[in-house]
Amino acid sequence: MLIPDHYQLFYRRFIRFACWMVFFALLSGILFQESTRKIPMGEFPPGIHWEAVYHLALLHGHAFLIGTLIPLAVLAMLQFGLLLGGKEISGKVLTWGGWLYLLGAFLSITLMLYKGYHYVLSIRFGELDFAVIHHGLFGGLEMGRHLVYGVSHVGMSVGLIILVVGVLRSLPKSSQVAT
Repeated sequence: MLIPDHYQLFYRRFIRFACWMVFFALLSGILFQESTRKIPMGEFPPGIHWEAVYHLALLHGHAFLIGTLIPLAVLAMLQFGLLLGGKEISGKVLTWGGWLYLLGAFLSITLMLYKGYHYVLSIRFGELDFAVIHHGLFGGLEMGRHLVYGVSHVGMSVGLIILVVGVLRSLPKSSQVAT
């Protein structure tokens, strides 16, 4: 089966991203384990240790899900759509959807890394008030924090919606499928 050129470019981009995110997800698991060892559990009141490492603990799984599994699922949907006799999705849809998703995913995962280390380092340096730690994100610029988180999540979501709607629209009607 011949894969259209614009699909090949999209496939390469998404496969590269997924491969790099596998490495990052594995590395983030190691970073989580090593970073949390530096916070001695006995020195803090109950619950502080868990609250300090919670955001880094989420990073490992989110990096696999957002960075690897979802891109591979999109690739599988595109390929199965072609195998089922679906129409080609336009290069514009793949470009816009792909870049929005990848940039949003990269930004979201980077933000999780930043937030995780912000909490761990704040606790390690003696700050135990989580309101103060949370307020310290992005230098206390609450609007900046909301803007960056909003842009990352909206970009990722809109990109994924564009791709999924493109796949759905490309599929043949069930009455058109050859048996």
